[in-house]
Amino acid sequence: MFMGEYNHTVDEKGRLIIPSKFREELGDSFVVTKGLDGCLFVYPEDEWKVLEDKLRALPLTNKDARAFARYMLAGAAEVEPDKQGRILIPQVLRTFAELDKDVVLIGVASRVEIWNKDKWNNASFADDMDEIAEKMADLGI
Repeated sequence: MFMGEYNHTVDEKGRLIIPSKFREELGDSFVVTKGLDGCLFVYPEDEWKVLEDKLRALPLTNKDARAFARYMLAGAAEVEPDKQGRILIPQVLRTFAELDKDVVLIGVASRVEIWNKDKWNNASFADDMDEIAEKMADLGI
């Protein structure tokens, strides 16, 4: 399970060091794609396969299903850390998530999220957490 928060920087070539705790669980190769809320999602191969299977099972006749599959798959990239534990984040993904220098990597159970540090620090989820927590009861949490 991924958890924790780590501050890092993207270098001028678009490379990012993945924290060693995350690298251990992500393995030798993993997938980075557009996430929700303006961040990137990072999936180990086995979790990506689960998501991929669910996307394949969506009905082709459903417009929202097609749009969501495109969103998740079009920008997805398989990456491998180098010997220093860095990955090269494709330009299209860096632009999408506004990753230009300072970033925050957070563990969210089955995935890692990569955030622009300013976006992460200014995110409003904490402001709404009491209301969100109440809604989670409806989902069984």
